Amino acid sequence: MRRQLASYSSVLFSTFRSYVVPNQAAYTLKFVELFATEIEIPAKGGFSSREKVPFISFVLGGPGSGKGTQCAKIAHTFGFTHLSAGDLLRTEISSNSEKGAVILETIKQGKIVPSEVTVDLIRRAIESSKNHKFLIDGFPRSEENRIAFEKIMGAEPNFVLYFDCPEEEMVKRVLCRNEGRVDDNIDTLKKRLKIYESLNLPVINYYLAKGKVHKINAVGPEEEIFEQVRPIISSYEGACK
Repeated sequence: MRRQLASYSSVLFSTFRSYVVPNQAAYTLKFVELFATEIEIPAKGGFSSREKVPFISFVLGGPGSGKGTQCAKIAHTFGFTHLSAGDLLRTEISSNSEKGAVILETIKQGKIVPSEVTVDLIRRAIESSKNHKFLIDGFPRSEENRIAFEKIMGAEPNFVLYFDCPEEEMVKRVLCRNEGRVDDNIDTLKKRLKIYESLNLPVINYYLAKGKVHKINAVGPEEEIFEQVRPIISSYEGACK
């Protein structure tokens, strides 16, 4: 186990190093030390401790695309558990832990939290739930995220919902929602949109080639958008029982 954790720490360090600016070696090492000792690699298959393999949908779209609102409707209507990658990270931040402080600083810099850290938060949420149907909202945001999820969890999503929304609409929505979130200011939003545009499309294209992507027009009233989503989720009801 010690050898496994040491090897995994090395991988985590090399992954995170690509996201930090020069002269932050000490900061990076601190991040790795905080997380590597607590991240466990699941048994092969990712979910060996559960009686039923989870049914997973990735829900993708830019900040302000409305994916969170639609996830809430899907969860209520179809009995899914909604896991927001952003909310899991913000919960860790709000816990006032040292780990949360490091995550906060990473987000303020407009950088991506290491994939292994986010995947571990998702894995723990799945393992602690009695449900077997999950919407994973806002993750993966990059090919590196996707590869880490599939490697650590030992599974691919059953399907992907992609909420397609013009940039000007996303900007308007985010700036108007005024939820007091640290990442809801214009400067950080611009950074997030640039990251989204450059990194998210390869993920969508990857799953599109596998026939797993359902593209939703995310402009319009919430109920009209949900009426596009409803028949898609209904078509999977038999598979996710």
